[in-house]
Parts: sequence; structure tokens; C-alpha cells
Amino acid sequence: MSPARLRMGPAARAAGRAIALALALAAGPAAAAPIAAQAVGGAPVAARPAREYRAIVVSESVDEAAMLRFGPDGLHVERTLPVGMSIIDPDGPHGVAVAPNQRHFFVSTAHGLPGGSLWKFDARTGDPVGRAVLGPFPATVQVSPDGFYAWVVNFNLHGDMVPSSVSVVETGEMVEVARIPTCTMPHGSRLNPQGTKHYSACMMDEELVEIDARTFTVTRHFFLTAGREMGMPGTPPARGAAHVAHDMGGHGMEPPAPGDVGCSPTWAQPSADGGRVWVACNKSSELVEIDVASWTLVRRSPAGPGIYNLAVTRDGTKVLATNKRGQSVSVFDAASGREIARIPTSKRIVHGVAVTEDDRYAFVTNEGIGSEKATVDVIDLVALVRVATVEVGQQAGGIDIVR
Repeated sequence: MSPARLRMGPAARAAGRAIALALALAAGPAAAAPIAAQAVGGAPVAARPAREYRAIVVSESVDEAAMLRFGPDGLHVERTLPVGMSIIDPDGPHGVAVAPNQRHFFVSTAHGLPGGSLWKFDARTGDPVGRAVLGPFPATVQVSPDGFYAWVVNFNLHGDMVPSSVSVVETGEMVEVARIPTCTMPHGSRLNPQGTKHYSACMMDEELVEIDARTFTVTRHFFLTAGREMGMPGTPPARGAAHVAHDMGGHGMEPPAPGDVGCSPTWAQPSADGGRVWVACNKSSELVEIDVASWTLVRRSPAGPGIYNLAVTRDGTKVLATNKRGQSVSVFDAASGREIARIPTSKRIVHGVAVTEDDRYAFVTNEGIGSEKATVDVIDLVALVRVATVEVGQQAGGIDIVR
């Protein structure tokens, strides 16, 4: 690499990214070939869909977003887009969310100084059209149902064990309008369907946090350790490093030590009607269900090893969970909390999951190990089998559906 390139400033790097983006768009569909669909556990493979489904996935190690298409001709990468500014250090795209009107999508990039960023892209052209600088290591992101705000947790993976925050960004001008202190290493955040409450999991504080989305204030928190469950009002207490019950290990890859009953929550997912919240207890491999009205525990259900990310079908009947240590996806009956299927994935370190708008399919990301390519699997939610797989950039994480 030439000395002149190393001295490029932010403006020059952004220009270089824009040129790379134009070349990527002009190149047309990516050359990545789909891996053949296959049945799982001897079950028959469902027919390929008559209609097309689309998704966006981001890959943290290669600063890339990939546009996926699944239809009558299988699962393909249509094109890839560069994400971020730095050409010598990964920006680390982690989360992705499509706006309700489908005109834009948003990507959180975890690395940067003083903090990471939230990028806004034109969904039609793929051009970056805005950016907001947030806190340390922005991770999961979701756009409110009205499209006015993007909610991003500042996970602070590489910082001290101190309370972090949730950022609220006005999506028109890309201005951070609030940074709400919550807990240590907030992750896995989602709004209820009404857009009135925001929930996030505190990976290091064993808690679920509820924010009033109209006032931008923390209203309640819930302690999740088995046998000590308790709902409480207000912001969680600042526990500090001395109170951290576990280390962050491999961010969900380390099994618990014997006798450890910690939860280490990594995702919070409201139900389709907003009356319940499910939490992924990554350490104890449990799906925890909380009643919103009474703010009490409903049940703890056994889950797959290292349950990590969650999604719920729009009809409210199924909860999906990726099992980060188990190379699988679990499907739960929402009414009973019973696991009805566990479907093997194509690669290890299972990460994100997103459900199509008709509840027919789920798209699942698999990070892979080391330098191997990541993959995205498609699961048929009627037949409960994996029906398609395609390779994408290394360390694929966040994924969302494009309608």
C-alpha cells in the first residue's frame, strides 16, 4: 500500500468508497453461486417459492452488505455493497434494518473513534446518504414503525465494564436525539409492534430493560438470573466490574461453568401483540418469557446450546432462536413455550434470524470460523427444514427482510 493512500483523510476515504460502490453496482449480480438446497433429517424439501423474497445481510469482517434474492431459481447474492469509511481498518457492520417504507436501510458499524456509526443507504441505488456518530460499538438496530427513529444499542464490547446506552437517531437528518443510559453491554434490542416500548438485554448485568419510546426514559428493568427473577421500576443500578457474574468469553461461545446459573441475555423479542417479551439466556441456554402487564416471569423453557438471537412470526404462533454454540435454529410454539423443531444450519457460529412478511421462511446467518466464508440459510417454516444456502462475506451477522 502506498504512503499516499495511507495518508487519505475521511473525505478522500469516503470518495474512494463511493467509487467502489459505483463499480459494485455496475458489475451486476455477484459471482457467488448458491449451494444446493437439501433436506434436513430426511424430511422432504419443499418446492422453491413461486414468488421472490429479498433480504440484506451485513458481514462484519469484510465491511460488506449483500443483497439476497430467493425465488423460483433458488437463493442468490444479487450484489454486494461496501459499508464504512476506513480502507485500512474494518468498520465492522453489525446490525441492519430496513425502513418501514422500504426506501432506505440502516447499518450500524461497530468500530470508530470516538464511537461507531449508523449509516443510512438509499435502498434503490445502494448509495450512502447519511451517517450519525454514536457511542462505543453500535450493534443491533431497528427502525420505529412510523419510520421516524432508529434505535441502536451501544454494546461497548471492547470498553470497561460500565453502564452503556441506547441511541435514538432521527432518520430524516440522521441526528442523534437521545442517548439513554441503561446497563452494561446492552444487546439484542427490539421495539414492541405498537412502537411505544423498547426492550434490550443487558449481557453483563443479567437484566432486561424497558424504555418508553415516547419520553426516551427507562421505565422498568427485570432481573433474569434463575431463582432470583424480579421485575423492578426505573433504571438498573450501576453494578460495575465487581458485580459482573461472568466474563464475556467469546460473546456467547463459552459454555457456563458447573453450578453457574447466570443468564447472560443476548436478545429481547416482544410478542406479536406486545403482551409478552422473550429473552434469550445465552449462558443457561433458556428462553425466558415475561408478561409485560404484570412484569412477572411466565416460564423458562429449555433451548438450544447458546441461544442467541430471536425473531417472532407476524401471526404470533412461533418464536425462532439461533443457537450460537449448537449450529442450529430452534422453533418454539409461542403459546406453550415448547420447542417443536431444531434445524441444523450449514455452518458454525449461528447469528441472526429474520422472518419473511408472510411467515413462510426464515433467513439465518452463520458467521463461520476464521477465514472461511459465512453463509445464509433459508428455512421453510411450514416444512421446518433448511431449503437453501448461499455463501456471503466473512462473519455475517445482522440480517433483515426487504419487502
